[in-house]
Order: sequence, then structure tokens, then C-alpha cells
Amino acid sequence: MSDVMEKTLTALPSLLSLDSQPGSAKLSANSKLGNLIRGITELTSKHEEEKLIQRELSSIKEQVSSPNTTMRQMKELMVRTIYCEMLGYEASFSYIHAIKLAQQGNVLEKRVGYLAVSLFLNESHELLLLLVNTVLKDLQSTNLIEVCMALTVVSQMFPKDMIPAILPLVEEKLSHSKEIIRRKAVLALYKFYLIAPNQVQHIHNKFRKALCDKDPGVMSASLHIYLQLIQENPEGYKDLTMSFVTILKQVVMGKLPMDFNYHCVPAPWLQIHLLRILSLLGKNDQSMSEIMYEILDESLQRAEMNHNITYAILYECVKCIYTIHPKPDLLEKAAKCIGSFVLSPRINLKYLGLKALTYVVQQDPKLVLQHQMTIIECLDHPDLIIKRETLELLFRITNAQNVTVIVEKMLDFLQVSEDNHTTIDLVGKVAELAEKYAPDNEWFIETMNTVFSVGGDVMQPDIPNSFLKLLLEGFDSVEEDKKLRLFAVNSYVSLLQGEPSRLPQRFLQVICWVLGEYAHLNEDVEPDAVLRLLAKLLDMKSSTSETKSWVLIAMTKLCSGGAAFSVAHEVSETYGSSMDTMLRQRAQELQHLSQDSALQSRVFPRSGSQEPVEVDSSLSFLDGFVSEALAAGAAPYKPPHQRQEEMSRSKVLSLEPYGLSLPISMSSCSVTDRQSPTLLSMSSSLSGDSAELSHKASSTTLKLDGVTRVWGREGYLVQREPVQEAAQVEAPSPLRSPRQQGDEDSPHSQTPTPTPTPESEQEKQQLASSLFVGLASPSSVSLMGKSEQTSQRFRRKARIQDKPPTSGEQINNLPPGGAADLLLDSNVSSELVSSLEQTHRNSLDLTANGACDAELPDGDVKEIKTPLSTDDSVLAAGLSPHEGPDRPKDLCLTSYLPAELSGLSHSEITLLCTNQSLDLSACHVQKEDCVELVVFIKNSSDSAAHQLQMQISCEEIEVSCVCDSPVEELKSHSVTVCQYFLTVKRPSVCFDLVGMVYYQLAAGSLQTAQFLYKLPLTSFIRPLAVSTEEYGTMWLAFSHDTKQNLPLMKDEREPLTATLNLLKTKLQLHVVEIIGEEGIVACCLRPDQQCLLHCRMHAGMLAAWLRSPVPDLPDSLLYHCQRALQER
Repeated sequence: MSDVMEKTLTALPSLLSLDSQPGSAKLSANSKLGNLIRGITELTSKHEEEKLIQRELSSIKEQVSSPNTTMRQMKELMVRTIYCEMLGYEASFSYIHAIKLAQQGNVLEKRVGYLAVSLFLNESHELLLLLVNTVLKDLQSTNLIEVCMALTVVSQMFPKDMIPAILPLVEEKLSHSKEIIRRKAVLALYKFYLIAPNQVQHIHNKFRKALCDKDPGVMSASLHIYLQLIQENPEGYKDLTMSFVTILKQVVMGKLPMDFNYHCVPAPWLQIHLLRILSLLGKNDQSMSEIMYEILDESLQRAEMNHNITYAILYECVKCIYTIHPKPDLLEKAAKCIGSFVLSPRINLKYLGLKALTYVVQQDPKLVLQHQMTIIECLDHPDLIIKRETLELLFRITNAQNVTVIVEKMLDFLQVSEDNHTTIDLVGKVAELAEKYAPDNEWFIETMNTVFSVGGDVMQPDIPNSFLKLLLEGFDSVEEDKKLRLFAVNSYVSLLQGEPSRLPQRFLQVICWVLGEYAHLNEDVEPDAVLRLLAKLLDMKSSTSETKSWVLIAMTKLCSGGAAFSVAHEVSETYGSSMDTMLRQRAQELQHLSQDSALQSRVFPRSGSQEPVEVDSSLSFLDGFVSEALAAGAAPYKPPHQRQEEMSRSKVLSLEPYGLSLPISMSSCSVTDRQSPTLLSMSSSLSGDSAELSHKASSTTLKLDGVTRVWGREGYLVQREPVQEAAQVEAPSPLRSPRQQGDEDSPHSQTPTPTPTPESEQEKQQLASSLFVGLASPSSVSLMGKSEQTSQRFRRKARIQDKPPTSGEQINNLPPGGAADLLLDSNVSSELVSSLEQTHRNSLDLTANGACDAELPDGDVKEIKTPLSTDDSVLAAGLSPHEGPDRPKDLCLTSYLPAELSGLSHSEITLLCTNQSLDLSACHVQKEDCVELVVFIKNSSDSAAHQLQMQISCEEIEVSCVCDSPVEELKSHSVTVCQYFLTVKRPSVCFDLVGMVYYQLAAGSLQTAQFLYKLPLTSFIRPLAVSTEEYGTMWLAFSHDTKQNLPLMKDEREPLTATLNLLKTKLQLHVVEIIGEEGIVACCLRPDQQCLLHCRMHAGMLAAWLRSPVPDLPDSLLYHCQRALQER
């Protein structure tokens, strides 16, 4: 690879060479580009540079507009324009000329034109449409250079809408005789998969052909695609495990050409890709892991050279070994490798070791104990990156016994950290640990106060929101609730009595809400005293209008007459005439509610704080108003994407699609000359909730006088103390040769470590005993991300009778006014993160593929291998090693189907999950207006189950239960049935229904069981019977479309009719009409989710054009059309 880079750098100047002699390796002294560069380097100010560039651009603009400019001169002008654009000056006048140069020039001129286009234009630029025909022509060229240039441009900048026009030609290049063409074609398809995966689903078999290509470059390019595919669906590529192992073995053994070596290491980036793929394929799969053991051992043995790229390979090997099914010998070697990294004096290797420890600590917590003293030393390391990674490691090993020490170390680091990203990350971790492992109320409140003070206004908004929700909802003990709230009130009153001007605005908002809700719990403090403290916040210059609104709301809750009335009256008079609308509104509320105590008690009821607030998310109370407005001639509501599209129609070029466009020639449809809306729509998927970070101002000039060198080849260089030199202590590393160990004795090659004194060594031992307590015995291990066996102090109240809480719930049980007040900050997210309830240690977390929590013993979980239904609606469970393969699969549950569904066809009843108490099975029934999911719950235990309740959720599907009331009792060995109506909210290729069952056994402990049920889009497709005229009207009204060439049933007498009838049978489509070589088809998911399909025979393929008013429906339906035709 180094030879290739050297050749490239040698040939690069010739590309920019503009003198008359071809192949010159330097710019001509008389070339205009050379004169421009020399002129810029001789300038002394930015203003002079701007004047020079503007003169240059004016000259270029005049020359490119001249009809006498030749292509060779245009090439020289484009190179100068590229240089100006690289300096940051706009030259939009030259964009169209760059496209013309790519279209009309010879090979060298086209190369400069393509280069300019790739630098000037982006994927959404309107001029990119003019390049489609040029790329199509170059892809069909016999000149290899032109084909390479076209493939390069395609993989760099072609948007999703233009893929169907060039996809067939790119597919053809996979079989080209030249390996460079095949490699670039694979990379282009990889780009297509990233931006439009549904459009390349039908060529996965060709990816396998690329993986077996005789050229290593083509094979390595295909690994990018497979890494992405396997990350999304590892089960679908298990059969390729042996192929990947064989490829890695050939690479490690040095069977590839020398061109792929980097510092004598055979194809290191190829090895890294393969190791990542193998770790995904071998995860939780013993049979696949056994295939990898030999080559992983070989990789560890051969990667012994002292070079950074070798360390990267070792790191990936360690991650792979700890990810796949464990093997003791490999784990021991990987642990030695991690130890070598951690003990190395080189900063980069020490960071790599900490990173590896952080990754493997959940699988092997005892490994941390072997390096506890090294980790203690890293806490005081001068490199901040080492400190931060050490804190990340400590975060992973936190439990109830060491939480106070670890949180203290994190807060100490936050006090000196000046990086906003680090502050945001660590503040979130401290808040999570405080809520999960707090030893007492006082420590929790004081820690959260420090979090709010240090995090300031840059921390994530869900941290204060979650804290306030924790105070609001309460815990299992009413007495604990009161103690925690009372301590928070006392703490915040003392803070306001000090110097509140130093507190961040978000912390002040938290204080206002807590005092407004719970100040009455402190009987020693009068309400008027709290009001005066809050009123002082209004007078602070640092208080924002938003904080003042929180203050006014808190005062409104506390004002109950008496001495407090005078304070409230004074404040309401001051802000009643404010220019800020929100402050004026809050002041009016304060004035009126302070005068009417009865009204205030109804608006802010203290005793009913736990009563849920019913929210009408459909806004049905506005139906009458909307009807009257429409009757009066008001325009109907348009969704945001439709408004965005209408706005963009006047901003883009109105041109017919290029190349393989699908013109509609049916006059009966009245859709002639209708262009694809995808060429007119602009992307509107922008997130508006990103956190705003404050950036510190920096000087525009650098003063380097007297600056000492602090960075070297080995990273950060620690400066020696001028008073005395400390002795050097170096731990030997098996990764370095003796000669290299001797070379690293220089001051720049290792970190000086002072000789430890007995006092400091004793302090480190005490700190280690505090940090790593609880990791010695497996029974006491409590790691982040794993099931906790110790009880959590702040555990939310269990609501078994009501709807069980989920992780995505928002606060719907705030008191009146509380929800709006709590989320008053426009920068604070309205969605508050709620924690899952801590369940019994034997609670199950099962999915249909047999995955379970790692803390459960094997005997607690039974994984059943069940047959798949014909439409792949259920994800099959894996067969565990301790079960026999002859377990009965016929569950005989058909007789339990409800009477109204017994006469309808249904999918196969499939077992979802099972445990010692319950067996969950399901099927779905396709009705005319919806799909009905039927879940069978069988009690397989000898005792009855009580208060059984099920909850099913899916982001893309609206789920409504036939009966919401829980099953009071499910007797032993009996079956109950739950029914759910499913309708599509947002189309997708496949829908994942996640279910959770809550129940109680005779012992009284809360049990859960989780399952996953998959439904394809085809279960919801219904034929849409329309006439040809109605079809034409609907086609013009729909705004979202996609195009694709589909395989045609050529062996039939009438290929088009046979193909459409096949789609009609498999997907329940309605064939509206077939005229000659064209046909139109219609279907719907529900009445307002229609999709139209126009088909035309073209070049032996079925050119399909789908259009719908729903954004994701055309792509999703296209995928199932491809699959149906491939499986015929």
C-alpha cells in the first residue's frame, strides 16, 4: 500500500501541470495557477488576499463565458477555480461550466471536470440532474478511465432519487474483466446500500460473488457491505462464517500480494474488518465460535511486531475473543494482551488497554482486580484522556458499595475539566449512579446539587427532568418520600439564602419547582420567607426571562394569603406590564390566584399530586372549530412534508427524468408529462432538539514565543520538574523488543513515574480497597448494564393494577399546572426519561429468538425452536444445547381461538417464549379493515397466576386491546387469550411488536416475560378497487414515489400479465388495467394509505413506478415486490 501511495503522490503534480509539456512534475513558471499561488503567498494580510481572489474570479468568469475558450483553456480555468473554492471563496458561476467540461472534453479534461463537479456540488444540488446522462454514457464507454471516473462520481455524490437510473449499469460492472472496475462498482453499491437499502436488496447474491472474487481488492471492498449487513442481521449470514475465517487465514499467513502490506503487516485494515465481522457472527453462538478459535489464536501469535497498526489488530482480536462464545485458553491470552497494554509506559498503549478493560469488564470483572493499582495511578495521570477513560472504566464497575468513592472521583475531575463534551457525558453518568446506588437521602440531594452546579446549562435536559420526576412520583415508602422532599427543600432554602447568583439557570429552575411543590413540608419556614427568597431571584441581572417564569409559577403555588399576599401583589404589579408575554401572563396568574384561595387550591391541589392527568392527544375538542372553519372556506391542514414540498417546487429545476425514466403513455390516466416528485422534494428530517453548547472565545492569532514542546511521537510529553529529577520506573512489556525498550529510555518515549513513598503507597491501597470492593465474589458483582441483584434505593412505585410503566413514558401524572410548569423551558425536552421498575431477581427478559438476561442460570430459561410461518411473521427461537430436538411443536391451541375468528384464516400459531410458569404463543388474523393479533397465555405451572396483564407496543403500528382489564386469575394448566387490533401508522418492510407480560405467583412477587413478534407489511396490504379514471386522478395527487427495475417472468406467454397476476396473488394487489406493454395496479393499507403501481416492460425488465401519499410506503412495497418475484 505504501508503494501505491508513493506513486499517487508522484503523479499528482502532473494532474495540475498546465504547461505545454505533458508529464511535467511541477507547475510551469509561466502558468497562471503558479502565478496565482505565488501571488497569494507573497501577500501580508487577509484583505489583500480577498482583493486578489476577487480579481482572479472576475477574470475567470469573463473567460469561461467567452465562446472562444477552448476545452484545454477551460481545464486550466477549472483548476484555478478549484483552488479559489478551496480557499473558501464562492465561484458558483463556474458550476455549469464544470459539468460541460465533464460532458464534452477528452479524457484528461473530463477528469478535471469530474473533479470540479465532485468538489463544487453536493447530493442535493439542483445542477446534479444535468450530470445523469453524462454518467450513463461514461458507464457504457469502452474507455476504462471514463468508466472509473463515472463510478467514482456515482459513489461520491449521487442521491437516492437517481439510483434507479444507473443501478442496472453499475450491476453489470460487477462482472467486468478489469478488477479496478469491479472494485469501484462494489463501492458504489455500498454507497447505494447506505442511502437506499431497499433498492439493492435484490442483488445480495452478487455481493457474495464479489466476496469470492479472485482479486483481493474487490474482495476487501465487499467486506464494507457485509459488515453493514451483518450488523443489521447476523443470523442471515451465518453460512458465510467459514468463508470469512478462510479469508482471514490467508491474510494472516501472508498469501496476499505485497502491495497490501503496511509496515510488513499483511493487509491490517482487512484483518480489522474481518475480526469485526467474526465477532458479530460468533456472538452467543457456540458452533460458529468454535470455527474461529484457531484463526484467532493464530492472529494473536503473529501480531507481535512493535507498531501501532499491530496494536490495533490485537485490540480487535481481544474484543472478538470476549464477544464470541468463551474459550478459556483464548481468554487467558487476551487477558495477558490487555495487561501488556495497561502496564505499558506509552500513553497510546495505556489508553488502548483501558479501552479494552472497559469493554471486557462485564464479561470478566476479576480482570480489573489484577490491575487495580495501575488504574489508581491512571486517576492521577497528567493526560486528561487517560483520566477520562479510567473514569469510564470505574463507571462500569460501580456498585452500591463503591458508589460514593467513584462519584467523588468523577466530580473532582469535573471541577477541573474545561471540555463541554466531557462535562455533559460525566454529569449524566454521575446522575445515573446517584439515582441507582444512593446510600441515603442526604448524599443523593447533595450529589445532585453538585451535578446541577457543575453541569450548568450545558448538561442534557433529561437530567433535571428525571430528578424532578423522581421527587414527584415518590417511592415505595411514603415516609421516605417525605424525608427526601423535606431535605431537598431545606437544602434549596439554604442555597437561596447564600449566593444564588452563582448558580446556573437550570439549577435555579429546579429549585423553584421543588420549593413551589414541597415548601409546605417544612413547617419551620413561613411561606412569606420563601416568597421573599424567590423574589430576590427576579431582581438578579443574571436571571433569564425563562427562569423568572419558573419563579413566578413557584410563587403562585406558595401564595396563600396573609403576609405572602403583599409580596405577591408587589411582584405582580412589577411584571404585569412586562414586555415579555410569558412573564406578563404568569404575573396575571399570580395576581388572580393570590386573591382567591379556593381557586388556587383547585388549580394546584397538593393532595392530588399523584392523580393522573388525562390528555386528549387527538385534540378532539377542536373538531367543531375545524368543521366551522372548513365550511367558511379555510384551507385544510397540510402535513409538514407536503408544505415543504410545495415550497421547494419553485426552487428546483423542472426537468423530465433522465435515462431510464418511466414515462407514462396511458392517455386514459391523464398523467402524461408528470415528473417524479422525488426530484422536487427537499429533505426535512432535521432535528431541532440538539443541545446547544457554549463555546469559549479564542484569539485569532497565535503567540508561540516561549511555548514549550508538549507533544511528541508518543503523545503528550510530561515536563520534568526543574527542582529535582524523579527516578524512572518502567514496567517491561512483552510487546517490545529489548532494543526498542532501550530506545524508549529517552524522556519523550515514556511517562516518568515518581518513586512511591510508603505514605502514598498506603493511600493508594486504601483507595483501591474502596474502589474495587464488591468485585471479588461473583455473588456481589454489580456492573452497569447488567441485572442488579442488590435492591435499588430509589425504586419507583409499582403500579400492578394500572398500566405497567415503560421506558418511553412521559410525565402524565403531574398536578394541574405542574406538567406545563415543569417543562416550561423551551430548551428542556418534554420527554422525560423514566426508569424501568426493578423486578424480582428471577424475572424473565425473553425474546422470540431465545435471548435472555446474562444473570439468569441456564435452568431458568427454556428456548424452544418453533417452525416459522409462511410469511416469516415470527422470529424463530434458537434451540438451546440442553434441550432435545424432539420437543413437540404442535401446540394445539387452535381450539382456543375466539368464536368470531374461528372461521377466518390465520397464520401458524407459534411459540414465542416459555419459562417455568407461562408459555406464550401467538398468531395473527387478517381481517378486512385491520390485522388482529391473538396471544395465547398458558399457565404451565402447578399454581395459579394472578393479576395477569399484557402490554404490546410498536412505533410504526397502532395497537388497541379488545379488553384492557387484567386477568384476575389464570388457573394451573389453563389458557387465556388476549386480542389486539393492529393498524399501520408508519409503513415499514417489517414491524417488530414488543410485548411484556406482568403477573404474580402465589408467593406474591412480580414476574415479567418479554417477547418479540414480527409482522411483514404484506399482512396489512389490501386490494384497492378503483377505475382507470380514478387511478389517474389519484396519481396526480400523490407526492411520494420511487422507481426500480424488477425481474419479469419471461418464460410465460404474456410476461406482463403473468407477472402482475403473481404480484396480485402473493401481495393481494388489485390489477386495474393492462394495455399493451403497460399495466396499472392499486392497493392500500387502510383507506388513507393507498399506493399506486405503474408497470412497463422495458429492455426485458419490468420498470416499476410506485406512488403514494405516505412517505415510506413506496419503498417498503417495492421491497416485497422484489422478494415475491425472486421467490416465484
